Amino acid sequence: MNMFCYQCQETAKGTGCTIRGVCGKNAEVANLQDLLIYALKGLSKIIVKVGTDASDIKDISGEVLRSLFMTITNANFDDVAIEKQIRKIIGFRDKLVKELPSSADLHDAAIFKAGTREEMLDKASSSGVLLTADEDIRSLRELITYGIKGMAAYVEHALNIGRNSSEIIEFIFDTLAALLDDSLTADDLVALTMRTGEYGVKAMALLDEANTGRYGNPEITEVDIGVRKNPAILISGHDLTDLEQLLEQTKGTGVDVYTHGEMLPAHYYPAFKKYTNLAGNYGNAWWKQITEFESFHGPVLFTTNCIVPPKSEEVRKRIFTTGSAGFPGCVHIEPDNSGKKDFSVIIRLARELAPPDGIETGTITGGFAHNQVLALADKVVEAVKTGAIRKFFVMAGCDGRMKSREYYTEFAERLPQDTIILTAGCAKYRYNKLKLGDIGGIPRVLDAGQCNDSYSLAVIATKLKEVFGLDDINKLPIAYNIAWYEQKAVIVLLALLYLGVKNIHLGPTLPGFLSPNVGKILIEKFGIAGIGTVEEDIELFLSK
Repeated sequence: MNMFCYQCQETAKGTGCTIRGVCGKNAEVANLQDLLIYALKGLSKIIVKVGTDASDIKDISGEVLRSLFMTITNANFDDVAIEKQIRKIIGFRDKLVKELPSSADLHDAAIFKAGTREEMLDKASSSGVLLTADEDIRSLRELITYGIKGMAAYVEHALNIGRNSSEIIEFIFDTLAALLDDSLTADDLVALTMRTGEYGVKAMALLDEANTGRYGNPEITEVDIGVRKNPAILISGHDLTDLEQLLEQTKGTGVDVYTHGEMLPAHYYPAFKKYTNLAGNYGNAWWKQITEFESFHGPVLFTTNCIVPPKSEEVRKRIFTTGSAGFPGCVHIEPDNSGKKDFSVIIRLARELAPPDGIETGTITGGFAHNQVLALADKVVEAVKTGAIRKFFVMAGCDGRMKSREYYTEFAERLPQDTIILTAGCAKYRYNKLKLGDIGGIPRVLDAGQCNDSYSLAVIATKLKEVFGLDDINKLPIAYNIAWYEQKAVIVLLALLYLGVKNIHLGPTLPGFLSPNVGKILIEKFGIAGIGTVEEDIELFLSK
């Protein structure tokens, strides 16, 4: 076995990638990512033992968030960058360990040496996922780890905007340290899983406050999906501060900027509407980039995960990365000490290249985050009371390459005309361009935004529960049919479970990292289920 990874939905045979990741990462990258997580646990163990306040180690906190984000699926394929990050984390760890007495009993993760690349890889082989022998303990530890990875991604975005939470950072340290504690039972880890969901809600609320505080509350917006005749840059990922800086630096240059994938919801924020160089959205969900980047012609900037290893050398030369993203051979742009990034090399390249070819025309509508939907609350409530709206379907989450995901397009198409789809994340690309109509002026697909904006859907549900005077969120006419792919979807799921949401259907397959016993707990306690056929599932949802 060269590697072992089962953190994403597309993991080989639903059980684990052992030779090369379906995502495209090789065994060396996978093993270095495992070692980075192991080093983070060791660092966290030292921080907890020393009793250091998170507010006093902001530089370390930022690097821990970045490290966790680097290991998310499709984020970073650069083995050199990951090795450098391991050495940085071990450097922090070894500096802090000096504050402990020499007699302190320390875990191996807190004392192992980095050594050469070969020694690192040898160490990784004994410190990865399979280090935990007990299948159920391993399953729970990984479920928590993946939740923490997703949480870290959201907290890093908030941090980039200037919003921080020592409480959440300290929870991340405490939890990473706890994952090394062999005395914790399965019951202890189930409880920690629920606490991870609790802090997932706090992390998404923090990012929501950061985004709306800086860019305003999302508004109902029609986004152009055609092209102009100017040279252009395509920006992908999730980080809005990177988009803001790119738009500022391209003003007056004759270069347009198009959003891609999860960057689409940037158009919904009032602050970005002032940029005439923000041309529209190009393409679809992340996995279609293999063909769509060919026709774009201009440079592509990845701000976070969702990279698919390019097949063409010509395309690879046009890809740039920043933040936690990385790919071998691609230029990586780092910020200066003030957080400013110089995108001039991308802008120069854009001006040398042809404008994008059009691949579609028209517009798509979004901007239905909680503030906007709650402004329509009276209209929504009246539609429910009169029977115009029979049921809401939360279809948030991730998209992916598997043919089985056509289920979600067909599901949306076959839903009765008196139903509304609430969505967030790139799962929406399966149906956000369908002509599904509206109900009394309310579009039948309400897009709240990025995956982190699943928080908006929770806020909407909580508010509707109050409006209807219900004592249980599960009594609302809302069904949950969620698609998942990577670790940010895991923290969204845990957050929903913490909020008391039950009977969530998760697909297209249940996570490979759930052992039979852990899966049984989720089924019996929370009603988690997989998907069936479109006809069976619609009938089931509407009968409840």
